[in-house]
Amino acid sequence: MMTDPISDMLTRIRNAGMVKKTTVDIPMSKVKFALAKIFEKEGYVGVVELVEEAKRSLIRVVLNYEDGRNKISSIKRVSTPGRRVYVKTDSLPRVQSGLGMAVISTPNGLMTNREARKRRLGGEVICEIF
Repeated sequence: MMTDPISDMLTRIRNAGMVKKTTVDIPMSKVKFALAKIFEKEGYVGVVELVEEAKRSLIRVVLNYEDGRNKISSIKRVSTPGRRVYVKTDSLPRVQSGLGMAVISTPNGLMTNREARKRRLGGEVICEIF
């Protein structure tokens, strides 16, 4: 039984990037799909699509490479099931002095740290990506 599906998703993306895969398949959930869509919107991954395969749904993520290097140099889980990390609006994280981003789970859904700062929302820090 998997205890942390979001961490599994991030690990699959990290491992696929390390071996220069073009796509990676992830088991479907609404939260993971929303997280992948944020990565797509911010340009860290290419196309994110929903794929139906043999009675189960998958999220297919196309990885972006620039000059043979993966666009994602670091991706890590911040809040885990055993240690939740919550932040207020005035203490939202800055990743690599603003070059990276953090994904925050707010009462209005998942969003980047920049968007949460604009909307003056706090929440749970899901992950950081650079």
